[in-house]
Amino acid sequence: MTAINLKLIQPLANKCTYLLLVCLFISCGLYSQENLIRGGADRLKQFGNMRGGGGGGGDSLRRRDKNEDSITIRFRYLDSTRNYLLDSSINDFTRRFPIPATHIYLGNTGTATRSILFSPMLKPGWDPGFHAFDVYKWSIDKARFPNTTRPYSELAYQLASKSEQIIELMHTQNIKPNWNFLFQYRLINAPGYFNKQKTNHHTYLITSFYESINRRYRNFFVFAGSKLQSGENGGIKSDEDYLNDPAYEDRFLIPTNLGGDPDATRNPFDVDVGTGNRYKETNFVFRQQYDLGKKDSLVTDSTVVPLFYPRLRFEHSFTYGKYKYEFRDYIGDSTYYKNNYNFTFVNPRDTVFLKDQFREFNNDFSIYQFPDANNLQQFIRIGAAIQNLQQQLPSTHNYYNIYGHGEYRNRTRNQKWLIEANGKLYFAGLNFGDYSVYASLQRSTGKRNQGYAQLGFENTSRTPSYFFNPNSAFHLDPAATNFKNENTTHLFASLFESKLRLRLSGDYYLLTNYSYVTNFYQLEQFGALFNVLRVAAEKTFKVGKSWYWHLDVYFQKTIGNAPVNLPLIFTRSRFGYEGTLGFKRLNIAMGIESRYHTPYNADNYSPVMGQFFYQDSIRISNIPDLAAYIHFRIRGFKAYFRLENLNTAEFSSGTLSFTNNNLAAPFYPYQGLMLRFGVYWSFIN
Repeated sequence: MTAINLKLIQPLANKCTYLLLVCLFISCGLYSQENLIRGGADRLKQFGNMRGGGGGGGDSLRRRDKNEDSITIRFRYLDSTRNYLLDSSINDFTRRFPIPATHIYLGNTGTATRSILFSPMLKPGWDPGFHAFDVYKWSIDKARFPNTTRPYSELAYQLASKSEQIIELMHTQNIKPNWNFLFQYRLINAPGYFNKQKTNHHTYLITSFYESINRRYRNFFVFAGSKLQSGENGGIKSDEDYLNDPAYEDRFLIPTNLGGDPDATRNPFDVDVGTGNRYKETNFVFRQQYDLGKKDSLVTDSTVVPLFYPRLRFEHSFTYGKYKYEFRDYIGDSTYYKNNYNFTFVNPRDTVFLKDQFREFNNDFSIYQFPDANNLQQFIRIGAAIQNLQQQLPSTHNYYNIYGHGEYRNRTRNQKWLIEANGKLYFAGLNFGDYSVYASLQRSTGKRNQGYAQLGFENTSRTPSYFFNPNSAFHLDPAATNFKNENTTHLFASLFESKLRLRLSGDYYLLTNYSYVTNFYQLEQFGALFNVLRVAAEKTFKVGKSWYWHLDVYFQKTIGNAPVNLPLIFTRSRFGYEGTLGFKRLNIAMGIESRYHTPYNADNYSPVMGQFFYQDSIRISNIPDLAAYIHFRIRGFKAYFRLENLNTAEFSSGTLSFTNNNLAAPFYPYQGLMLRFGVYWSFIN
């Protein structure tokens, strides 16, 4: 009895200790350098205005205290020139939830996802190819570099049915007026409604931005990591037989194709997902810049603010990445693997273990030239890089890439026009011949630049992802070799008018040598040219004084006999009240939310490869997903209360049950009724 108690208590103790250490780390940071930050607040605001980086983002985050002090937080991304403001809106829960509204997922938070909208890979060069869990991690291009006048922290906790929980921590502060750091952490733990779908994800992000007092030198630091674990059950054994059987009203009892018999209990403190995928990624980026130009200063009544107008910039970026992708099944069913993957077992139950492991070193040197010293958002950039790659498992292979890149960007000083053009070409190495070109023209419209119109073009030629390479452990199709470069052309246009609360967009794709997976493991390439058209409209209707209807409609169509299945129409709708209910400091949004797509042959999912794959024999026809919600904010406190999957309600023999499950993919149902509650606290010191 004592041993059993220790097994249950020890994981809980480890988790509590870990969270206590994180909270202690954040608390210590709240007290450091506050006086220095306050003393330099005005200068930092002046720096930001003089460098021309304002605009964009969501609502500002500003709260007055009794001394009329305020906090102003702006942030930028690594390769952006604009500053953004934190978004404090509450009407759209998906801005806080890791899975986007346009994605489907396999029936449990943390399982594999994909966009229901057509979205081909448009990045040239080496790519491992495992993207089914990308939405749960923070990548380098999502890393934020804030600038804040006061230390700022966020603590978030979400709890949902079946012991699902999400914990998020964020803290940022200026250590010195010219040096900021940010720390983020997120835990997702969800035992799931269905057997063997437990997920346990840990992601973390640390960023730092430093600029010298004379403003000639600056550096950016990013450390991003993720440990993603998702149980794989291979889908339930039959949609109709079990979903319609009253004996299986508890969906956890439905037999699944992988993972063995159902567990007796759902234990949220057991972090072992059993049969499933384990992905671990670590990325480190250190970028340094040094400017040549003209010094100046601004003299005020109380201080002298140094100014600097760069004309030439030298930049070096060092990137290190470590990647592990693993599928593990220690009790593999010989029949399932023989039928779906053509594996031959010696015993009825045997181990299936696949693993790819890589290391990446990248050195990139660039030179910037600024034609207008007073506008840092206009520049020309050219550079070259050498990338060293090492595959460590299942066997050792060393590769390299040498590529060049160029960019022109110009946001005019009146903020009316934005011109962007860039390109990348691989001169030698593993991905020799890969390239990408991109061009975009954007014009602000309306008074105060509250809208915009955009036209753009991009073209990419890329080597298929690495699991198409026979050296990958996940290359399970011996006959599939000699794949040609994929070529994708993308034409796009969009129009946004804030006064009309309207956004229109159109995307047109032309593709050749489209690479895809079929029949669980077979690798194919469609060589003929085909097209995909997508048109979208997003509109907010004001129905009454404080009543709003948010409607998003997407139309998409494949032209040509291509191995791509898409729903013709996908819609998302939110209707409800958004106001204060007469309370000065209360903001509340409550109403009904729905999502719907027309019937189509949805992609199936291969658990061993971690890939969605093309199929044309099973048609998915769902009723609209429905959810009721109440979201509110009081100053720095936000709360979310939601009832999701109301569409699963049905009456049988005079009793109400929530067993009319929609399907995300063949044999992968969504959950039943979900009760979700989340709180977010913002702290200013």
